[in-house]
Amino acid sequence: MAILLSLLSLAVIFGGIQRIAKVCSYIVPFMALAYLGIAVWILAVNITSLPAMIGLIFRSAFGFEQAVGGTMGMAILMGFKRGIFSNEAGEGSAPNAAATADVSHPVKQGLIQTLGVFTDTLIVCTCTAFIILSSGLYDCGANGIELTQAAMTWHIGPAGKYIIAICIFFFAFSSVIGNYYYGECNLAFLCNGSSHTTTAIQLYRIGLGVLIFIGSLMTIDIVWALVDFFMVIMTVVNLTSLFLLGKYAVRLLDDYKQQLKSGKDPEYHSSTIPEISDETECW
Repeated sequence: MAILLSLLSLAVIFGGIQRIAKVCSYIVPFMALAYLGIAVWILAVNITSLPAMIGLIFRSAFGFEQAVGGTMGMAILMGFKRGIFSNEAGEGSAPNAAATADVSHPVKQGLIQTLGVFTDTLIVCTCTAFIILSSGLYDCGANGIELTQAAMTWHIGPAGKYIIAICIFFFAFSSVIGNYYYGECNLAFLCNGSSHTTTAIQLYRIGLGVLIFIGSLMTIDIVWALVDFFMVIMTVVNLTSLFLLGKYAVRLLDDYKQQLKSGKDPEYHSSTIPEISDETECW
């Protein structure tokens, strides 16, 4: 599987951005809709258990025993860690994709990006939670994908574990090539059009293939530890940048609201914020 994932990733990556966009445009919507469709069906079948499941979630996270035993803090910490992993809010990776959008005002794309957080965490992750809780297997001793596979198998039979495995493979595959694109864009920016840009990108592609292979062979505990470590670094750097650039975001939002109130379709021009107009490339 490690060799297969590496070869498939490299085949798409060496095809360039057009192939990356084409592959992701087919994979992600189809797998997301298929997974959500199954989850909605399971939830509909077990709709009478919904209040009990919601109650269990709140009691398990915010109950008296959890507060006294200190597990409430652990639940909140784990929620932050996995929340960032699921929606990348504050991490700084998603803006790489958002920046490629063709919109008349940056606030438009910013508002669209908030839907990603809502969809990934509140909808997809909540559906997964309901699949697990409605099966009654949440305390069976399994964790992660094994727990989700066991719950899906309980609901729809032996095919359940294969459905989860296929969904996770394609979600992971699209994430790998998507994050590769983020890295290539940033590498090209750092090279700043120098004669070494092409060589640097080729080495980056080969190195990524090696890392994909190694990562596929690691234990899940090591993978999660590495993910958490690098996400902390990315988040700290990005939040620092947001703190410094936040005043411009507020001014952009005010400009967007003012244009809406006047009945216009908001358009941004670099002259709106003169102090950064020289560094504004798209407007």
